[in-house]
Amino acid sequence: MRFEKKHLTDMFRCYSTQYVTVDGEERVLLATEGEGQALSFSGKDYEKMETVWDAPGGTMSMVPIPGRNGAFLAVQNFFPTFQAEKSIVVTAVPKEDRSWEVTKFLDLPYLHRFDILTGGDKLYFIGCTLCTSKSSKEDWSDPGKIYVGELKVDTDTPIELKVIAEGLVRNHGYSRVNWNGTECGFVTSDQGVLVVTPPQKDGDDWSVEKLLDVPVSDIAVIDIDGDGEDELVTIEAFHGGNFLIRKKIDGEYKIVFKYHKPMDFGHVVWGGKLRGVPTIIGGYRREAKELFWIQADQNEPLTFRTGTIDEGTGPSNVAVINHEDRDIIIAANREIGEAALYFVY
Repeated sequence: MRFEKKHLTDMFRCYSTQYVTVDGEERVLLATEGEGQALSFSGKDYEKMETVWDAPGGTMSMVPIPGRNGAFLAVQNFFPTFQAEKSIVVTAVPKEDRSWEVTKFLDLPYLHRFDILTGGDKLYFIGCTLCTSKSSKEDWSDPGKIYVGELKVDTDTPIELKVIAEGLVRNHGYSRVNWNGTECGFVTSDQGVLVVTPPQKDGDDWSVEKLLDVPVSDIAVIDIDGDGEDELVTIEAFHGGNFLIRKKIDGEYKIVFKYHKPMDFGHVVWGGKLRGVPTIIGGYRREAKELFWIQADQNEPLTFRTGTIDEGTGPSNVAVINHEDRDIIIAANREIGEAALYFVY
């Protein structure tokens, strides 16, 4: 693989990444976790920059709303370090003049990750709070929760939330996964990894199943070796220095790989395909501050090859777009205040 970097703009505490399609046009989204903007980039080489909002910032997550022509939900008011007692979810809707209409959708203090899942013919909101309250940065005495509710496509209908899991200390990581043929949310905390499944038909309830019982900061799920069974890719523990691949062996998820370089404040973990090959992307915000990739080298015995995409950048999050002629990694290079793309050939 060959990587070409494109610097999009300087953005202090660049944190959140996403992309949407508006009237057939792809728009890349990046937002700060500090006080400030969310920006949209479009055009053949994403040279056209437009403002989604100027303030307030504090954006942890952005999620497209299915069937809404590029509209998305986003967290605001979640500021460093864990100052999020006033965090909210907003709806951002593209307008004909290429501006965005941004309105408050709901209040949910300390909301860090959230998603929109499909169950049957309905959409569901799942929100994961890092904690419930805080007296200081190091106070984890009031654990986080998982909130869920049915979501109407127009998002004008008020949503009724209920708690389906609580007692989750440092409820930090999330990944949407197609698990056993069903769209699920994988939620991580000091209590391990929970698989959260929305109702599949009227009358069903949410399912919450513990999959892994070790402290996990972030997770991705991918069949990295092509044997038909997914592996778990985890950062352990909270903002930790262990970047691991766990494979199901004799009914247990056992560690088969640990990234070999010293790392701290691990934050990026993504699994999917780059140029058609199953690939893991990882990144960390201290030490060498790398963005790196992992692929299976051979299956018997299972070994891996790795490579560096960039270093000295301290990425916080990535999103990936797959195109026919190239793939695109959207990177929030938080530690150098940079919004960037990496074109993959």
